[in-house]
Amino acid sequence: MNLSNLQPAEGSVHNQNKRVGRGEGSGKGGTSTRGHKGAKSRSGYSKKIGFEGGQMPLQRRVPKFGFKNINRVEYQGINLDTIQSLVDNGVITDTLDLSVLIDTRLATKNSLVKILGRGELKAKLKVSAHKFTATAKAAIEAAGGEVVTL
Repeated sequence: MNLSNLQPAEGSVHNQNKRVGRGEGSGKGGTSTRGHKGAKSRSGYSKKIGFEGGQMPLQRRVPKFGFKNINRVEYQGINLDTIQSLVDNGVITDTLDLSVLIDTRLATKNSLVKILGRGELKAKLKVSAHKFTATAKAAIEAAGGEVVTL
C-alpha cells in the first residue's frame, strides 16, 4: 500500500450529485442542464399541482355532483351494547355522562353525543347525552334508568 492506491472504505462515500453551473470545462456549465429558455429554465419555477401541460386537467374534466350541507350537525354515536360493556367492565356504575365518555375515549370534549339503540341494556343508569334515539330512550327507561338531554 502506498499513497497512489489509497481510497475510501467501501460504502463510506455517497455523493453522486451532478455539479452543475461550475464552468464550461465541467461540461455542465452554461445553461446548467436546463436547456434554452422556457419556464423550466428559470429560477423559481414550479408547476401547478395537477398541471398536465395545457391539457384540460383531471379535476376539471371529471363531472361534479352532490353537495355538502354547511349546516349539518355531526353526532358521535354510542350504542347501548357499548354502554353495557362499560358496565360489565366496571367502568361505570350508576351514571354515564360526557366526562366518562371522554375518559374512555368514546367521545372527544367538543363532540356532540347521540345514544343509539343497538344491543340491550340491563343496568339501571342515569345517561346524559345531547340526543337519544327513540329505541335507546325506551330501552334505558325500561331498564329503570333515567334519560337526561343536555
